[in-house]
Amino acid sequence: MNFAPSESRYQSSTFRRCGRSGLQLPIIALGLWHNFGGADDFAGARAILLRAFDLGITHFDLANNYGPPPGSAEELFGKVLKTDLAAWRDEIVVSTKAGYRMWPGPYGEWGSRKSLLASLDQSLRRMNLDYVDIFYSHRPDPDTPLEETVGALVHAVRSGKALYAGLSNYPADMTRRAAALLATEGVPLLIHQARYNLLDRWIEGGLVDALLDVGAGCIAFSPLAQGLLTDRYLGGIAEDSRAGKNRGFLNPGSITEDAMRRVRALNAIARRRGQSLACLALSWILSRPAVTSVLVGASRISQLEDNLEAASAPGFSEDELREIDAALQPS
Repeated sequence: MNFAPSESRYQSSTFRRCGRSGLQLPIIALGLWHNFGGADDFAGARAILLRAFDLGITHFDLANNYGPPPGSAEELFGKVLKTDLAAWRDEIVVSTKAGYRMWPGPYGEWGSRKSLLASLDQSLRRMNLDYVDIFYSHRPDPDTPLEETVGALVHAVRSGKALYAGLSNYPADMTRRAAALLATEGVPLLIHQARYNLLDRWIEGGLVDALLDVGAGCIAFSPLAQGLLTDRYLGGIAEDSRAGKNRGFLNPGSITEDAMRRVRALNAIARRRGQSLACLALSWILSRPAVTSVLVGASRISQLEDNLEAASAPGFSEDELREIDAALQPS
């Protein structure tokens, strides 16, 4: 059966301008890091992608090594795009990245011109695309001059293989330098993708100010701390949970009593606001300076729909923000 998106898909979504650019992004974006690889259920993944578009989620975030196995998330997304979403390509923002290990040898990772541009070509082939909307340097390379990495991003944009350039996991000082180098070439830094959540606020140590100064937006990944900022672990570690499977960055050792004390305190605040803990965590990030949107993952449609509640969540009072900060203090 041919897919036809909901005609009301933009009525339930909220968009924000990314930094000082002309590009608007939905405040909730779908990340394909987990649950969209070759080992996952294709029909289920396709259903989530199509439901996301139906709900006005127009931004789909990938990377060359997403899977498992590496590359398979892009292949899966490319199939769904070709069979179901091709007619709406101009309504969709596709992002991908290069920098983490993708293939053997010295050119399969990091930030050399050869590695980044070869990876971008491979990503385009896997997704059956002529261009991506955003191409990221996925991590800084300590052994490659920043000028070379930035030059590869500039080439990607000028060649038409990417519309915008982004950075991910860069510290504040390198972000400022990269933005300055991009600006001299007439290619502004659009966006920075960084890990950011209530339990990990490292970007507040200088990166937020850097992004505001250079006019770039921020998209937060791991906004729910790999599920720790949900009700998933309030009753302990289930065997079928991400921590129980020791998958991703969350493992049983991460779930300390002090971490759970803070999570339970945040959950109490969320209940008083009439929210789920996840919705509180997402709406808090969306209230922070420089943040354009948050990246959520989903293993089922109901998760995606629940996360969208953050789009209509009430704002925070000063007293609530102080209470949240107090709850996060270590014991």
